[in-house]
Amino acid sequence: MDDKTQPPAPGTTPQPTPQGTPDAEAAADVIRDKVSRIYAAEPDAIQELTETEHVQRRTKHQQFMHELSTSGKDLATIQTEWHNYYQNLPPDQKHQVWQEFYSSQSVLTNGPAASATPHTPADPQALAEHKQQAASTSTRAKKAAAKPKRPKPRKLRDARSTKEVQSAIRDSVTAGGKLKAKHHLQSLLFGLGMGLIVVMIFLFGFFNEVIIAPFIQPSRAAASTPLIVSNTSIAASAQPEVIIPKINVQIPVNYDGNTTDEASIENDLESGVVHYPTTSEPGQNGNAAFFGHSSNNIFNKGKYKFAFVLLHTLVPGDTFYLTYNSKVYVYKVISKNVVEPTQVEVLNPVAGQTATATLITCDPPGTSLHRLVIVGQQISPDPSGNTVATTASTAVSDAPATALPGNGPTLWTRLLRTPVGKGIVIVILVIAFAITIRWVNKPNRR
Repeated sequence: MDDKTQPPAPGTTPQPTPQGTPDAEAAADVIRDKVSRIYAAEPDAIQELTETEHVQRRTKHQQFMHELSTSGKDLATIQTEWHNYYQNLPPDQKHQVWQEFYSSQSVLTNGPAASATPHTPADPQALAEHKQQAASTSTRAKKAAAKPKRPKPRKLRDARSTKEVQSAIRDSVTAGGKLKAKHHLQSLLFGLGMGLIVVMIFLFGFFNEVIIAPFIQPSRAAASTPLIVSNTSIAASAQPEVIIPKINVQIPVNYDGNTTDEASIENDLESGVVHYPTTSEPGQNGNAAFFGHSSNNIFNKGKYKFAFVLLHTLVPGDTFYLTYNSKVYVYKVISKNVVEPTQVEVLNPVAGQTATATLITCDPPGTSLHRLVIVGQQISPDPSGNTVATTASTAVSDAPATALPGNGPTLWTRLLRTPVGKGIVIVILVIAFAITIRWVNKPNRR
């Protein structure tokens, strides 16, 4: 027979390598190391405890866990003792514990039939995945068992007729038909009241100059001022002014205007009373004309929007003063008239008078419908010492005046001048037209 090792004959059982040889010991060490690494981890104590309670016949390991669970010890102590118990087991016993663990998991998840197939963990990573999957499966099973499935609610079809639905809606709107006439009246009054408030706010925004004007009364308690013929009673200021004692007015006068353009005059009126450039000046023969606001929109610029609001209280015999070029000129009211804006002849010299001053404003206050004209005769100093009037030169582009300047633009006018304002007005008109057409055609659709 050859010294070389022959393979076993067919049908014979191979003989194991004799114990004690170096090769056999090395192979055994490799197997022990694998088993030790595979079963280095241990089943979770809580999972093991749960599975132990679901088996009928317990192994010694399950019996040990059962005794721990019924000993009354806390969970931390149970986990510690289970860990110590598992670590002291030999590798084959650890293998048995894992077999029991997977068998119990299969019973909990798939029923008793699944326990017939043994499970052996291949490596630590697979072992960890199996543990995690088993724990999640057990948790889902418990939740599914504890929470009963509820049938999905079916959508019920409303069996009521259209008339019944309409009746139910009417009842809900009218509180089941319990609303009385007074309730409807209250609703109507509330709607009208809110609408009135909105309208008042709207009107005040656009026409506040008319609303506020009657309440501007700076000289309400002042008595009639006696005629003063001496120019020493009032000191001339460096700034030219118009002074009307009866209505407590002392306002600067702008003599710098050189155009009759109404927009330019309205702009100058923001800084006081404006001298009309084509008329004479104080100290000259002829008629000196001055324009001031009676009442202007409070949203417009300027501090003198109500300069002449009480000018209508002057009567013939009252006096007013003009300070100009460090002199004081005294005027006595000789006439008071309301004229149309187109009556520009009031700017001309007054027949039969050497020197006059004319105060002009809008009337009624807050509107530009008419013009109030107050003419005063110069009584001090003596007009015989006046110089000849020299008409101020106006802009070349100015045409002869065809209308007397009025109040500044209202909020409504300023809004209409802008593209945004025009767009808003067009939209409002279109909506109103559409509503009107719909309301007119409504009876035809019935």
